[in-house]
Amino acid sequence: MGRMEGKVAFVTGAARGQGRSHAIRLAQEGADIVALDLAASLPTVPYAGATPDDLAETVRAVEALGRNIVATEADVRDYEALEHALAEGVARFGRVDTVVANAGIFGIGRLDTLPEKAWREMLDVNLTGAWLTVKAAIPHLRAAGGGAVVITSSGAGVHASPNIGHYVSSKHGAIGLMRTLALELADDSIRVNCVLPGTVDTPMVQNEAMYQLFRPDLTRPDRTDFTRAARGLAVLNVPWVESVDVSNAVLFLVSDEARYITGVALPVDAGTNIK
Repeated sequence: MGRMEGKVAFVTGAARGQGRSHAIRLAQEGADIVALDLAASLPTVPYAGATPDDLAETVRAVEALGRNIVATEADVRDYEALEHALAEGVARFGRVDTVVANAGIFGIGRLDTLPEKAWREMLDVNLTGAWLTVKAAIPHLRAAGGGAVVITSSGAGVHASPNIGHYVSSKHGAIGLMRTLALELADDSIRVNCVLPGTVDTPMVQNEAMYQLFRPDLTRPDRTDFTRAARGLAVLNVPWVESVDVSNAVLFLVSDEARYITGVALPVDAGTNIK
C-alpha cells in the first residue's frame, strides 16, 4: 500500500516542472489528484509559461499510473476559480486531504528600477496565490478531519540575492505565511510546512534570462555555460537538483511519516544555503 493510498491531493502549478512532478509522485503513492495551472504566459515573466498541452500531459501521466485526476486551467490569484476547482475535485473524489501550493513565477530586476507591475505580479502569484490556495482548501481539510499543506518557498526565502528582490520578498513571505498557518490550523489537525528548493532543472531555471543572469560576461550564454556557473552554488558537486528530489520531500511532509512535523522550512538544495 502506498503512503498516499485513499488520499486526495490538490496541486497548483501542476502543468510542468515541479508541480507535475509532485502530482506524479503523489499519484505513485496512491493519491488521486486535483490539478490546477494557469497554462499561459504572464507579461512580466521572462520565459514562456506552461500550456494547456502541458497540463494535458500531467493528466496523461497520472492516469497512466492508474490514478484519477481532475485538472483545471485557472489562476491562483482568482479565489473563485480555486474554490470551483476544489469543489469539482470534492464532487469527484469526496474529499481533499493534501494541498501543495506550488504555483509560482520567477523574474529578474533591480529593486530601484523594477516596474511596479512586475513587483505586483510576483507578489500576487507567489504569495497571495499561495494564501488563497490554502484558504480555499481549509474547509475541505477540516471536513476530512485534518490534513497536510506544503507551500513552495525557495532557498531565496531565507537569504538575500541581488537582481531578484521581488522574488526574494515573495519567498520570504511564503515562510511567514506557512508558520502562521501552522499555528492557526494546528487545532484542526492540519499541518503546514514549506519546501525550499535550490536550483531545480525546470523551465523556470533553464531559459535565456536565467543564463544571462548567471553569465552576464557572455553575449549569448547557453545551458552548458549556466551549468558551469550553477555548479559553484551548492556544497554537493551538482549544478542543480531534479524535480523528483523536491517531490520526495513533499511526499514525506504530507505523509503520516511526518505526522508531528509542522512549521518547518525544509531545504532541498544540495547544501546551497549552508555555504
